[in-house]
Amino acid sequence: MTSTRTERDSLGELAIPADAPWGIQTQRAIANFPVSGWRMPRAFLRALGLVKAACAEANAGLGLLPKGKARAIRAAALRVAAGEFDAAFPVDVFQTGSGTSSNMNANEVIAGLAAKALRRPVHPNDDVNAAQSSNDVIPSCIQVAATIEVGERLLPAFGHLRASIRRRARELAKISKTGRTHLMDAMPMRFDQELGAWATQIDEVEARLGDALKRMRRLPIGGTAIGTGINAPKRFGAEVCAALRAQTGIRFAPHHDRFYGIATQDAALELSGVLRTAAVALSKIANDLRWMNSGPLAGLGEIELPALQPGSSIMPGKVNPVIPEAVAMVAAQVIGCDAAIGFAAASGNFQLNTMLPLIAWNLLTAIELLANAARLLADRAIDGFRVREDRIGEALARNPILVTALNPLIGYERAAAIAKRAYQEGRPVLDIAAEDTGWSRARLQKLLDPRTLTRGGSIGGAAGG
Repeated sequence: MTSTRTERDSLGELAIPADAPWGIQTQRAIANFPVSGWRMPRAFLRALGLVKAACAEANAGLGLLPKGKARAIRAAALRVAAGEFDAAFPVDVFQTGSGTSSNMNANEVIAGLAAKALRRPVHPNDDVNAAQSSNDVIPSCIQVAATIEVGERLLPAFGHLRASIRRRARELAKISKTGRTHLMDAMPMRFDQELGAWATQIDEVEARLGDALKRMRRLPIGGTAIGTGINAPKRFGAEVCAALRAQTGIRFAPHHDRFYGIATQDAALELSGVLRTAAVALSKIANDLRWMNSGPLAGLGEIELPALQPGSSIMPGKVNPVIPEAVAMVAAQVIGCDAAIGFAAASGNFQLNTMLPLIAWNLLTAIELLANAARLLADRAIDGFRVREDRIGEALARNPILVTALNPLIGYERAAAIAKRAYQEGRPVLDIAAEDTGWSRARLQKLLDPRTLTRGGSIGGAAGG
């Protein structure tokens, strides 16, 4: 039999595995929430350790804890932040909505480590949790974790993707192709123009992320239970944020309205909305790649994506666009995470939101998925696709929409008749236009040159089909 130790709290006694690094409240949570087997993400545990370390530092500076005890707590918390004790955080994501179980899990583990270092007792509540409540700690941890993850993982990944897109755009700038609206042939464009629009999507996502992070950096720490700051010195929140700034280099600051910061999850919801926008951008790029790669004979066949694995268990030689498909699934999942966060953010009642662990899990999961997908799309799809110039050139020469360039000279109705005849007879529009107008082929070649037609005008263009 596994040996146990017995601990007591206000509800009574409970047996705990003798070697467990946590205490009675964590053990109760383990028993109470056997829901998913999902644990709080590594990024959240990192933030939890950083916040606890900052709180210990603030408590020492404000005279709430002896400096030696505070140093031991801070050192233990930083070890938690570094990931040394992730196995000591077994509490399920689906737990008490305030995240109290995760907060007490951290308090108990850190107290045990500090007590071992000091060789005297350290109390999880009175010492590690001094001047804090789960209600201000957990929202602060969500914001710290997401801010760090966006800065360290998501923005670099999107920068990597943008660089890949722009590099390929420069390489392919001399190749014209058929543009498409409504999935139908439209005016020609260059590859650098098409890929440039993708890169601008990424630029816009990065700008939105930067704006949302301004509000994520305003922490409710110091508000304790409901925002009044009961049991915490007035300067506590500011001191904690100063310690976090020193630890991370990020400009965290106390929120000017701690009641708002605890009662709502508006900042997390806003960031989630930007992540959804990022997911839609990746989905758009992935689906464009899939369409351009379709075929190779019966589809568009404009590009060939890298062949990464056999595409069928029954059809030999079939190769599928597996990376864009994976990225599209990531986009769907991130949109699902945003829906969950939206529902959870709407669950704030009076002075507290009671779905904080769910918000943390979905927000951090979405960031991780997007960062991984962006790098995957760049490295295994965009960097390596090959343009099928012969196929593109043939389709472009037969594109009846090229006749649009003649509208100012012969009028819409006559140009439409030329386009219709070129399509019906399967002949290049230049040949039909020469027969209809009697103009020289040299003049028509100049007027209908796809390279000429792709120059000038704004990328956005005017509204129309």
